[in-house]
Amino acid sequence: MGNDFQFKQFTVSQDRCAMKVGTDGVLLGAWAHGGARILDIGTGTGLIALMMAQRFPEATIDAIEIDHNAATQAAENVARSPFTERIRVIETSLQQFEPDTHYNIIVTNPPFFSHSLKSPDDSRRLARQTDSLPFSAIFAFAAHYLTPDGELSAIIPTDYLEEFSQEAFMRGMFLSRQYSIRTVERKPAKRTLAAFSTSRPAVFDKQEVILMDKNGKRSEWYEELTREFYL
Repeated sequence: MGNDFQFKQFTVSQDRCAMKVGTDGVLLGAWAHGGARILDIGTGTGLIALMMAQRFPEATIDAIEIDHNAATQAAENVARSPFTERIRVIETSLQQFEPDTHYNIIVTNPPFFSHSLKSPDDSRRLARQTDSLPFSAIFAFAAHYLTPDGELSAIIPTDYLEEFSQEAFMRGMFLSRQYSIRTVERKPAKRTLAAFSTSRPAVFDKQEVILMDKNGKRSEWYEELTREFYL
């Protein structure tokens, strides 16, 4: 993939980030609802924050990142984008972050290998393990800092959806949207896009979607979702 990933309106450099640009981040950045104030937890390269800035021109976005190299690179990616005045990259852990505002929207592509062997690479471990960002911390923060009509959106392995949702329910939040993602039709869903609201949704939006058609091309759903980003 190289060190740079070119999108229609911005470029993401990633040579100093443990976790590279991938389908998960693109899906979340294109799927999450927007609002006036957005927080991206664990921004990595800054990809999702940049996508949200492109989709929602009136939004201001805070993007937090615990890893120094990733935070520095995210800030550089933002600085050379058209959205530099609306995105603020902050090097901090979620547990130490005390914003002076509430957020309409929180997005996160969280670490999830909580039961796997630890990676020997510190940066990659931070990006991949739940040790530094447990699900409980995400929802404790969301319950405190989301606006009354706010929403938290995440992409997680389908195997972790129950555990992730339980943390939300314990904080009084409700699963409002659930998109199970199959790579191809014949395979089971391995990823889930999930959104949680602070109030009970009038309608629960549950869908199963496919990324690639039988010819190996992007499905109609995937193509439409990412039309404004992929070259």
